[in-house]
Amino acid sequence: MLENLINLVKENAGEAIVNNPEVPNENNDKAIEVTGNSIMDTLRNAVSGGDISQLTSLFNGDANNAETSELAGNAKSDVVSNLIEKLGLSPEIAQRISQTVVPLVMAKLVGKTNNPNDNSFNIQDMLGNLTGDAGGFDLGSVLGKINSSNSDREKSGSGSLGDTLGGMFGK
Repeated sequence: MLENLINLVKENAGEAIVNNPEVPNENNDKAIEVTGNSIMDTLRNAVSGGDISQLTSLFNGDANNAETSELAGNAKSDVVSNLIEKLGLSPEIAQRISQTVVPLVMAKLVGKTNNPNDNSFNIQDMLGNLTGDAGGFDLGSVLGKINSSNSDREKSGSGSLGDTLGGMFGK
């Protein structure tokens, strides 16, 4: 999935990175890689932090809304920080790259994931990758655990969906 995400960044990095005179040509591939890794880390952190609602909101929504999602905002910040730290770009250049590339990539990621005719991003494989489950993410199992947990909570009057999801992702 990371390779597909980096390719998606590469497809959308034209003016912001590749044709940007403020990014030395020898750093183009590294800037693309850092941007892709930063977006992936943002998604992974949302899942591992137990806040799967951000992820479900992103992928249940319209691709156009992905650009302004909370995760897109987090990814923009992560991209800026990493471009500054890893490539020594100025904050202004890193910000312009982030503001241009991240919204496009997030919208296209959601569009590709939600498109049944495009198998480059499969939501179950993506969640498996984000959770570190090499065998693949079993969405049915998660839903079963959520339903079971909801039933248990109703009986005991305690717990929350966030607690359940957090427990599933090691938090």
